[in-house]
Amino acid sequence: MMQWRRRRSPLSCSRNQTRTFFVNAKVKWVRDPFLDTAVSREKDLKQVLSLRNQIVSSPTKSLPLSSLSPLKTHLDLPTTTTTQKFFQKYPSVFHQFQPSPSLPLRVKLTPHALTLHKEESAIHGSSTHRDCVVKRLARLLMLTNSRRLPLHIIDRFKFDLGLPHNYITALLSDYPEFFQVCEIKDCNADKETLALELVSWRKELAVSEMERKSCRGDLLNLKKGKCLRFSMNFPRGFDLEKRVMDWVEKWQELPYISPYEDAFHLAPSSDLAEKWAVAVLHELLWLLVSKKTERDNVFCLGDHLGFGDRFKKALRHHPGIFYISSKIRTQTVVLREAYRKDFLVEKHPLMGMRHRYLHLMYKVQKHRGKPKRKINLCTKTVRKEDDKCILGEEVSNRLSDSVFEGDSSHEAVKIEIG
Repeated sequence: MMQWRRRRSPLSCSRNQTRTFFVNAKVKWVRDPFLDTAVSREKDLKQVLSLRNQIVSSPTKSLPLSSLSPLKTHLDLPTTTTTQKFFQKYPSVFHQFQPSPSLPLRVKLTPHALTLHKEESAIHGSSTHRDCVVKRLARLLMLTNSRRLPLHIIDRFKFDLGLPHNYITALLSDYPEFFQVCEIKDCNADKETLALELVSWRKELAVSEMERKSCRGDLLNLKKGKCLRFSMNFPRGFDLEKRVMDWVEKWQELPYISPYEDAFHLAPSSDLAEKWAVAVLHELLWLLVSKKTERDNVFCLGDHLGFGDRFKKALRHHPGIFYISSKIRTQTVVLREAYRKDFLVEKHPLMGMRHRYLHLMYKVQKHRGKPKRKINLCTKTVRKEDDKCILGEEVSNRLSDSVFEGDSSHEAVKIEIG
């Protein structure tokens, strides 16, 4: 008989139902400059690509500036700048022009940006990428009990999952054996909303990254309910109270419950239930091509899944597994083990394309006449730039907004646990 939903965890609901974490314990939250760099180097990238999608969707591959201004909030553009100034900020990506004196200003992609777009479209169109992204999306739906998610929640993760901007028509319609669009009741809004549903449970996909690593890819030897320890990495200057470290060690020895199993029968405040919540959050981040996403996306999904504030507690209790960066006007949850310093351990082709967009965004055009003297922010030395253009990646890594701006990277924030 075909299994239509994830199975209930076989672990007894009477096991590990106590909460042993010290309510008055405090975790010293230390900034990680490497992961902050990984987040801040992508400043404005999502907005640039959203504007690009609007432009290339037009039959003329150009749009009047007046038509984009009303979309400023929808595209999440900075509130302190106009749409026109945002385009002017990245002249290597966008070109403004006026077809004739009587017509309004329009914007189009530069030839280089258009070339990158065509290369990215080729990635989205490749069978390997399409099969991979379909499996990631299926696994995301399998984290839910109903195998359904409202489209507005999936849209929150669209960029991080590596979905094409028009994924419903360009991707999902080609996989009717996987997905279907349906209507569900949105409990928060008390109205019907469109959702994406996984047609049937995919047992072959119900293996988490933690489980795959534990059996080294040999799924025949995979045993459920074993003790699997999460990888933990701490930045320099981080320290835990001994009693908290002792609790973490005992917590790591608890059985691992797959995120593709249903463990809501466990007491929400128990240590075992927390390890399951961490497993779900860990798997969610691993499904994303950048292994990070905005904190609000995590909490929105957690509320829909029924975790309430348990994701928030998981982030607070386990800074060795997850890191929260406050760069680029938001808070971003990063999976620590996926990064070595500020670079991804496993590089996805889409991330390679995004870095090429960043390269283009932060090119500094050569000024005519005398070469401009430029300060290298890494070495603090002055050098002349007389090439056609320079890549300011070091500069872009520092172009970030943060509530911690001006603080030392070793300054800590204490967060009360409870």
